[in-house]
Amino acid sequence: MSRYVIACGGTGGHLSPGIALAEALVARGHTATLFISHKLVDTRLVEKYPHLDLARVAGAPFGARPDVLGRFLIRQGQGVLFSWRHLRRHRPDAIIGFGGFTNAGVVVAGRLLGIPVALHEANRIPGRAVRRLAGLASRLYLPPGVRLPGIRGVLVRHTGLPVRREITRLPRDAARAQLGADPAQKLLVVLGGSQGAGVLNRWTETNLAAFARQGIQVYCITGLGKGLAGRRELRAQNGRVVRAWFEPFSDRVGVLMSAADLVVSRAGAGTLAELVCCETPALLIPYPHAADNHQWANATYFEQQGGGVVVGEPALGGLRQEVLDVIFNDWLLNKFRGNLRRMAQENSIETIVHDLENLAAGTLPAGHLPAAPAASPV
Repeated sequence: MSRYVIACGGTGGHLSPGIALAEALVARGHTATLFISHKLVDTRLVEKYPHLDLARVAGAPFGARPDVLGRFLIRQGQGVLFSWRHLRRHRPDAIIGFGGFTNAGVVVAGRLLGIPVALHEANRIPGRAVRRLAGLASRLYLPPGVRLPGIRGVLVRHTGLPVRREITRLPRDAARAQLGADPAQKLLVVLGGSQGAGVLNRWTETNLAAFARQGIQVYCITGLGKGLAGRRELRAQNGRVVRAWFEPFSDRVGVLMSAADLVVSRAGAGTLAELVCCETPALLIPYPHAADNHQWANATYFEQQGGGVVVGEPALGGLRQEVLDVIFNDWLLNKFRGNLRRMAQENSIETIVHDLENLAAGTLPAGHLPAAPAASPV
């Protein structure tokens, strides 16, 4: 049995794969502690997993503004000190970080204490945390086809993002029954990621009546603090009741995606991995201010693989017609689902768990090569 620390807090896209990996490690007889942030989204997401061991670590995102930079330096210093004390007391066999601001303290402290470190990057353009910390790692997990130039002495494996075991494709009618949705009407799900997206919430409100007239139900996850929960009843052109739901947060992502005919969503790596698992076609609206425009790279790859269509945020005015063109085209929806089924074949959790067991045991797995220094990160 080995002991692991998983640094994964700050956003749902970081925390969800950490939860998935922790459950897989525990199922194999290991112990795992999740290092999460103090943010509300972390608190809300872990409520469903009281059996997992948690530690809340201080941290803050980097920014050039003096107040943001000062907060970053203070909180990261606190994070390093907390991590040092925790790691010295519990002495894990390995550490893995999933990117984000909760990674820095535990990775630095782990390296100082001689504990092997692995890093996972899910985005098509590696984030700042992984780029800065990669030189301290023994393992680096990157998406297929992605490279990180300039690193030496790190073993790289190309694999996807771990997805929580409850996020799997369910029979459509069974998923609709759990939501209380009409199985005879189309269902559009709108997701803004774990933080929510105000622009998608406003777009949903603006177009809700038009969708109802076409007999399209809408289920919108607004984000914590970004909208009021509730159910509405509207009327289709034929007079039938068409329902719409607004929730600030959902811990039934697998049910939502399985029930949906189509999803409109941001393009975070975690959301895309869940769409693949549930074989749900999507129209992706990349967040235009994401670091290094990584959501656009994620969405473009998803589109190239045949899972859906990318729509830039400046083109939101035409999104309603795009939804109508796709959601009533059963041939196209089935084509997307077939492509997503092909994309879902790899078991990334199994790949990472076996590799981490090798890392903890100090053995070199077969098939790993040092990262090539000169390839593009996209």
